[in-house]
Amino acid sequence: MTDFTTLRVAIIHYWLVGMRGGEKVLEEICALFPQAEIFTHVLDPEAISPALRQHQIHTTFINGLPGARKHYQKYLPLMPMALEELDLRGFDLVISSESGPAKGVITPPNCLHICYCHSPMRYLWNMYHGYKAEAGALTRLLMVPLCHYLRQWDQLSSGRVDHFLANSTAVQARINKYYRRQAVVIHPPVDTESFTITTGELGDYYLVCGQLVGYKRVDLAVEACNRNGRPLVIIGGGEMLKKLKAKAAANIRFLGPQSFEVLREHYQHCRALLFPGEEDFGIVPLEAMACGRPVIAYGKGGVLDTVRDGVTGILFPEQSVESLLAAINDYESRPEAFAPDTIRAHAQHFSKEVFRQRLREVIGSALAPAATPTPGPGAALST
Repeated sequence: MTDFTTLRVAIIHYWLVGMRGGEKVLEEICALFPQAEIFTHVLDPEAISPALRQHQIHTTFINGLPGARKHYQKYLPLMPMALEELDLRGFDLVISSESGPAKGVITPPNCLHICYCHSPMRYLWNMYHGYKAEAGALTRLLMVPLCHYLRQWDQLSSGRVDHFLANSTAVQARINKYYRRQAVVIHPPVDTESFTITTGELGDYYLVCGQLVGYKRVDLAVEACNRNGRPLVIIGGGEMLKKLKAKAAANIRFLGPQSFEVLREHYQHCRALLFPGEEDFGIVPLEAMACGRPVIAYGKGGVLDTVRDGVTGILFPEQSVESLLAAINDYESRPEAFAPDTIRAHAQHFSKEVFRQRLREVIGSALAPAATPTPGPGAALST
């Protein structure tokens, strides 16, 4: 087995201004490499976990620009240049954590570069036209030349990566589509041990939780429960909160952002989680499943890897109110078909321990003397 402790390791993460899914993955990568140094564009030390703060953290020049902590995305056009200015001489292994710009660093000739890709940048590729349609007039005007330039750099810099890892089969396909590269799927870690099946009675409500932004399509859940009168609890805040409240009937409650304990309690007691958006992977459905509760989800994206249709939940085929309503009715006709113990056992396949073991195996294979990095199109590690 490869001795990781002897390696000098650099981890490149796009920005550290909160603790969301990408940062949870970063924590687990850091757990494998406690000696690693972290490089990022923007850092807010108070917004990240103590586990990450234990590492030596370097920032690019973006961190020193006015308002960078809050408006970092406005500096996106400068980030390619900032990445290329990072001096990584002396490192044996570079792991880039990609969702925003991270993989475009210049690594030494004998350094292995592995990219864990949460997704090719959505606002440049698969969701570009959606973001553009929702932007203001001036932003739309600027987006055209800037995104054109960034797409060229993003595709070109994919050749600097020796091996790609993807967080789902959906992202794996995207990497192949936009970068013409193959990737090994390693699903993100879920803290399954912090979630348990309740011994109490279930509530009568359905649950939605997460950031209330347009692409998550919480409006479909609101309209569906407006029509069928089922109680719905929504946990989370975001730009869509006011609009969703305005259209919600009395059977729908908005709790705003809540503590972990409140979130877990609602997972445990809900009839089912509603997940009408399309995500690259989606941690929320697995947290609900770790509590033994089924998931009613739009059957596209990351849930195709995590929800077993008819066993741990129901996948509905169209992103429409009618399709969601049909799935809710299907569940109501056979709730006993979704056994909590079976659902939780499935969620355990996505635990932190599974993630670490899988990552250790794949990186160890890439570091082995027999492994020959091939950065051209089609290169990939064996699974």
